[in-house]
Amino acid sequence: MDWDLRDLELLRVTAETGSLTAAAGRLHVSQPALSQRLTRLEDRLGLRLFDRRGRRLVPNAAGHRALAAAHHVLTELQAATRDLKDLKEGKERRVRFTAQCSTTFQWLPPVIRAFRERHPDAEVRIETVPDDAPVPALLADRVDVALLTKPDREQDRVELLRLFDDEMTAVVPADHPWADRPRLTARDFDGAHLVLYDVYDQNRVPAIPLPLPPGARPGRITTMPVITDLVVEMVAGGQGVTVLPNWAAAPYVSSHGLALVPMGPRPLTRTWYLATRPGPKPPYLRAFLEELTAGLGRPAA
Repeated sequence: MDWDLRDLELLRVTAETGSLTAAAGRLHVSQPALSQRLTRLEDRLGLRLFDRRGRRLVPNAAGHRALAAAHHVLTELQAATRDLKDLKEGKERRVRFTAQCSTTFQWLPPVIRAFRERHPDAEVRIETVPDDAPVPALLADRVDVALLTKPDREQDRVELLRLFDDEMTAVVPADHPWADRPRLTARDFDGAHLVLYDVYDQNRVPAIPLPLPPGARPGRITTMPVITDLVVEMVAGGQGVTVLPNWAAAPYVSSHGLALVPMGPRPLTRTWYLATRPGPKPPYLRAFLEELTAGLGRPAA
């Protein structure tokens, strides 16, 4: 089916406001016109996208999937608009940065402060990329630097700077039966309900292996957009367990009443890298890489 940008804006604003009346006010259209547009969109899809809970409209499963697509498209268009404006005005001193599998950026403000002290006229933009795939975004010149850990078929086409190794851990509520376990085995996951980033959707081709000990057979897998806060809230609310890099999960332990539990007979580790396009780099980009390296760990020899 054909999508209209106004359809995507309708989805996003309605989800944010929870009301067609409020959404109509923000979009500067009448409420009846907006209601008719939503009805036509749902008719074309053959699915309802919102459920009414009290006086609020809340996205259902189909709505969440459509919203994820809307977010990617609208964010990319906004980024393209900014980039074209900068090119028109001759502004090129900007670094576009994205991080794979982590939306926890507590470590980033000190890095940006140090970078801006060296290059006060440069700008850092945090970008999201479709399907949590930063390497294609690098090669397409949509981002300049990516923090990544998962393999990619095209990673031999980019430059990788090794930062640190991190252990994958199970993340559970503090009162979960696993919370006091010294280490989980593959059998512990039999029948478990996992909440994972949607990059682990096993219906994708090729499917990314689940971040579990070999032989683990979870009973149910719920995938969600790559938003760490959302996954953590699901786990804290008792809606399942997840597996995250220790580095990404640790900031939530105290605030959300969680426990991190090691897995497997030996640590399940992943290596984090900074990825850039090959070739010479301008001084401000080299400075940003140096501050990222200092803030996140020393690269291995």
